[in-house]
Order: sequence, then structure tokens, then C-alpha cells
Amino acid sequence: MVSKPVAHDHHGAEHEEAHASDQTYIRIAIILAIITIVEVIIYYIPSFRPLLVPVLIVLSVAKFITVVGYFMHLKYDSQVFRIMFIAGLVLSLGVFLAMLAMFWTVNSYKPFIGG
Repeated sequence: MVSKPVAHDHHGAEHEEAHASDQTYIRIAIILAIITIVEVIIYYIPSFRPLLVPVLIVLSVAKFITVVGYFMHLKYDSQVFRIMFIAGLVLSLGVFLAMLAMFWTVNSYKPFIGG
């Protein structure tokens, strides 16, 4: 008989940790594979070019949340850890979008730079 992992809460009481089943992990892996396939496919469709960056950002955030939530067991951990990961995601997304905005702004004024 295999014993389940036991955790202690902040009062020292024991309780069994909740984890996803093997079936859940398989479903999550299939979902992640499908999202990756969609990302690759839309890259090669010319009509998606204007929306490519926003769509890829949304799909990447969905994959991040899925991986962090299930494979890193964040879904079953303390809310403090969720807040830390969300703060990191928001911060990194903000920095990336600011850099992207600066890149687009510099490229839109390219004829005026150095000329």
C-alpha cells in the first residue's frame, strides 16, 4: 500500500496533500501540445500577421498558468505562492510590453533618426 504525502498546516495538524491524477496530467500535456501546435500554425498563416503578437502573448500566458498551476502544484499550494507567481507574470509582461512599445515607436520614426 502506497501512502499519500502528508503535509502540516500552520497549526501543526496533518492533512493529506491534494494532487491531480495521472489522467489530469495527461490531459494537461495534450492541451499544452495543442496550444503549441496552434502557435506554430498561426505563425505560418499570413492573414494572422497583424494579430500575431497579441495572440502569441495570450497563448503563452495560458501555457504559463497551466504549467505553473498543475506541474508546479501551485494550484494546491498556499495563496501566497500564487500571488508571487502572478506578480512575476504581471511584472515580466509589463516589461515586455513596454519594450515592445518602444521598439514599435522607434521603428515608426526611423526616417527621422540619424538622417
